[in-house]
Amino acid sequence: MYLATVIDTYSRKLAGYALADHMRVSLVVDALAHAHGVRSSLDGAVFHSDHGSVYTSQAFRSYCSSLGVRQSMGAVGTSADNALAESFNATLKREVLRDRKVFDNPIICRQEVFRWCMRYNTRRRHSWCKLLAPDDFEALTSATLTKAA
Repeated sequence: MYLATVIDTYSRKLAGYALADHMRVSLVVDALAHAHGVRSSLDGAVFHSDHGSVYTSQAFRSYCSSLGVRQSMGAVGTSADNALAESFNATLKREVLRDRKVFDNPIICRQEVFRWCMRYNTRRRHSWCKLLAPDDFEALTSATLTKAA
């Protein structure tokens, strides 16, 4: 199974995600569409990713453009450029997989990942967020940033 995520760097909120048995452009488009639905608008947002083929595809670039999202990519082969996503993925694997190598079936995998993602936004505390969960942090703070150039 493949998971594509859209994470708000300010609040650490998992704004959108998609899970599928493939890593095609539709997976990352679905994750961004989910974030668009949650946030209502992504106009002016910056989407940072690696140089994977799904992120460099014309279809994904066009979808980002249609939402007013500017793409940003780190240096090739430098995972530190996307440290937030790397940390998120490591935490997910540690807390969901635990000692398992595989899930019994795809439905159980989807259920476990969905449950964890809901918990991540509502209960998992982050030091950056003053030890609050992302949803609580967003409720207490508001960030109005200027639109990316």
